[in-house]
Amino acid sequence: MDRNTSAVREELLRLREQTEAQATALEGDLRGLFEASRSSNADDEHDPEGSTIAFERAQLTAVLDAARRRVAELDIALRRVDDGSYGVCEGCSRPIPAERLVARPSARTCVACASRR
Repeated sequence: MDRNTSAVREELLRLREQTEAQATALEGDLRGLFEASRSSNADDEHDPEGSTIAFERAQLTAVLDAARRRVAELDIALRRVDDGSYGVCEGCSRPIPAERLVARPSARTCVACASRR
């Protein structure tokens, strides 16, 4: 593994660890929300003071799902680093521009191929 590949792998691992920590924190928040709503007898659907428990639960669930998807995408990117296909577009087999990989490290396609989807 060359130095550049090693640096890419380290960065992907750092991002994965960070995202996994976010997912773990979100799971705790969601669990806390479920526990709080079980012990509450409030009619939050008609509370003019703020968002409903159902809304907060849906919002947390969506953010947690996004974090889990990002972990899975980073796992795929790590496998691509290991097999030598990282940075190569799955659609056209051309190199993915470095700027795109900086913005989206788990990118599997170049901008042109991604825009055709």
